[in-house]
Amino acid sequence: MASILVVEDDPEMGTLLQRGLTGEGHDVTLVANGIDALIATGSKDFDAAAIDVMLPEMSGFEICRRLRQMGRMMPVILVTARDAVDDRIFGLDSGADDYLIKPFAIAELNARIRAQLRRQASGASTIVEAGVIRLDTLTVRAQARGRDFPLSVKEFSLLRFLIQGAPDTQSRTDILREVWGSAENFDPTIVDQYVSYVRKKLGAVSADVSIVTVRGVGYRLEIAAGASGGSPA
Repeated sequence: MASILVVEDDPEMGTLLQRGLTGEGHDVTLVANGIDALIATGSKDFDAAAIDVMLPEMSGFEICRRLRQMGRMMPVILVTARDAVDDRIFGLDSGADDYLIKPFAIAELNARIRAQLRRQASGASTIVEAGVIRLDTLTVRAQARGRDFPLSVKEFSLLRFLIQGAPDTQSRTDILREVWGSAENFDPTIVDQYVSYVRKKLGAVSADVSIVTVRGVGYRLEIAAGASGGSPA
């Protein structure tokens, strides 16, 4: 059983979500707005959260961003009728782990939550290293030669997955499943966009690791010959 926070301002939808998740055996806390969501997470540790995007006063994007600023790292699934690619990117950059488009079946939400909980539980070590790059998966902190450099949550997750999988090539499908939680609900070109973002940030800190394109397949992480620092963990 997991402790789940649901943030939904529509009473009927909120009741359906609460009933469906409770039926799966979860302990569900239902709130209707961002302030109550932040108060709830300040007094209780949740295993995951399902947050509607279109909320009064404080959007689901803003709630997610504030949760990450508070150090709350439980998986967050944003729920919305907005399916534009830009909205999805904005949500993921806000710190969300997955993005579920309305209408959806409660069984799908349950499956997404289970997948996120499995992914979180499988991360035994909190430190991932390659060359001069060091990622702390507990604090979502990236460093190069001991100095912090900025990565969004999705950029961080992408780099972590490539480091952990090195030197193997990771397909776009596998990256979508691991980093975005689904290969069916996202355009594969979103992977290319985020690889470009991470490459620029690695270049800005003169990292001795690079993301190599394997044409027709995907991407792999490559560590420069003679690079110092840890090996992929």
